[in-house]
Amino acid sequence: MEAGISPVDLAALRGPITVTAAYFALWYTLLFGLQTRTKYRLRREYAARGLVFDRYRSTDPEMLKADRAVQNTHEQMVPFLASMWMYALVVSPGRATLLGGAYIVLRAAYPLLLGSRIEQVQPRRVAFVTFPCYAIIGWMLARSVVMAWAAWG
Repeated sequence: MEAGISPVDLAALRGPITVTAAYFALWYTLLFGLQTRTKYRLRREYAARGLVFDRYRSTDPEMLKADRAVQNTHEQMVPFLASMWMYALVVSPGRATLLGGAYIVLRAAYPLLLGSRIEQVQPRRVAFVTFPCYAIIGWMLARSVVMAWAAWG
């Protein structure tokens, strides 16, 4: 073990571990639930009208909405998880759990606030999720860096 670094207290990290698992559960729910379910439903609907649904060239608003929900959640995965784990290890695992839990609740609301079709997106509704999520990431990241440098002292 490196000097100055104590062994990991797994009991203290149960919360951040659970939040990490919950984030992946959300992401896979969006990926295999929302996105895949939307793709196959649209294929059936298009076929019933005698049309071919091209998944990768489609401009169907429902498919674009599902893609956006998955992509946005994926884009934010690294900043969120990295900042939450830094916060858990440097500041407080308990507070990291609370902030991480709040983040996941907000992130889960994102597809609902997009609406059913991408052209109906209202930026104010999406900002209700986006800005607080950025704030949570920013807070955890900044606080972790401050605490790490303060401990270096």
